[in-house]
Amino acid sequence: MSGWEEIIGFQGTRRPPRPDRSSSRLTGTTDRERRRGGADGRQAADESGGILERPAGRCAARARGAEGGHRRPDPADRRTTPDLPAHHEGTASERKTARTASHAGALSDLRKHGLAENGGTSRAGESLRNLTTKGLEAASYELGRPMSEMGSTARGAGSSGATHPMAVNETVIAMLRPKPDLRLLTREPAEAKAAAQAAVDASAGVGTIASYATEVPLPATGSWGAPGKGGAQADIVLTAPQDQIPLLFIEVDNCHETAEEIAAKLLKYSRFFKRQIKDTDGKDKPMWRTRWMARVAERGEAPHPPVLIVFNRLGARDPNRTVPRLQELTRPLWAGEPADGYSSYDRKIPITPTGLRNLREHGPGGPVFLRFGRTHMQPLRDAIGNPRRDAVLARRAERARVQQEEYQEQLRRAAAQKRAEREAARPACAGCGTKFDNDRWENTRFSPEPGHRWHPTLCEPCEDKTVAAADQAERDPLEAEAAQTAEKARGWRSRFRPGQAP
Repeated sequence: MSGWEEIIGFQGTRRPPRPDRSSSRLTGTTDRERRRGGADGRQAADESGGILERPAGRCAARARGAEGGHRRPDPADRRTTPDLPAHHEGTASERKTARTASHAGALSDLRKHGLAENGGTSRAGESLRNLTTKGLEAASYELGRPMSEMGSTARGAGSSGATHPMAVNETVIAMLRPKPDLRLLTREPAEAKAAAQAAVDASAGVGTIASYATEVPLPATGSWGAPGKGGAQADIVLTAPQDQIPLLFIEVDNCHETAEEIAAKLLKYSRFFKRQIKDTDGKDKPMWRTRWMARVAERGEAPHPPVLIVFNRLGARDPNRTVPRLQELTRPLWAGEPADGYSSYDRKIPITPTGLRNLREHGPGGPVFLRFGRTHMQPLRDAIGNPRRDAVLARRAERARVQQEEYQEQLRRAAAQKRAEREAARPACAGCGTKFDNDRWENTRFSPEPGHRWHPTLCEPCEDKTVAAADQAERDPLEAEAAQTAEKARGWRSRFRPGQAP
């Protein structure tokens, strides 16, 4: 199997292998439904109070119905809960009806309040639903997004079988990989608990339901609200900085487009990424940076946001031939420049293709992404990043850290030696032998000659004692002379005291 065959998940021009019928019996779906990218029996708890959770765009709150008015499960429902077999016994149709009863009721409420409407019929004969303008406004409130980011109502999507919207749905589910709440499955049968536990134990997805937006215009001319001609429209925009993916554009192809058509779309991406507008600070800035956060330019490299291309093998085009041709056509957009041990992708687009089947099976954390210009598959974060550059910069930073530590150590040794030399030269008191403190030493250096009441060879305590002794020596003669004078005065006066003879 070639590298592209391995990444797309198909070999040659063969269709994907038929799924295990045992799993179809568990979920109540048919092989035809799985091949069409349609309902596969996976349901989600309706956590939005009657409004189905899904990113804004052409698939917003679309549901598919079975005969008798019951709603078939939609991939949008599985964005919060993965595959879980039903515990209802009976035929596959009865089990499906039991699984979708609550969703059918929610859909009926949406239609009753004018939030949803019929959207046509898929190629498999399944009924489709889409949001009305009123429903789109309600969905924007539930998701906390402005209407400008909610996309369209997808009116008329069923006329083409809705294969592309369903593929977009499946891509979001495969990237999100929702986890069920095991606490809600205490009364479910063992197979349901086992399936839920397997979903919980599987690798984590990227972002939350609010991290995904669909049908986002990328205006090369015009404005965000009124894009002009020459721009692109992203199928999915993922913003998940909490998962180290601040910005990712996703294109979904059902193998209907040629390599030249996809290359033309990527060229529109390039035009959009290069467009500059004035920001609120009055400085020119890439237009996309005024709406989304991404890694800032560092060390002379500012790559454009990455673009992920997901191939869903439905059409007649062979992705194993399309991808190599696309790689050659878009080389100026993604090819990096050789640098010191890595490739620099300054102002280049990281273009990474993958297959929907591989993405669904392994998730974004699996090695199923082969970026243009590389020879081995990687997890998504590594594929859209530059691990070699990060490793080189990490080694440089480590060397700089070691050199800085060595330099600081040299400074510490030099300072210690200087302190030792200073201590060796520190004078000691001539009286008691105590080393002078810094103040005393400085004073003796400025006044090395002894003077009145100043003894530079003595410490302060000894100097105080010496000065006190000198003062006492000066006072002793005076005190002795004063005592003799007083004694003489007493002897002369005693001759005149009463009762004493002269």
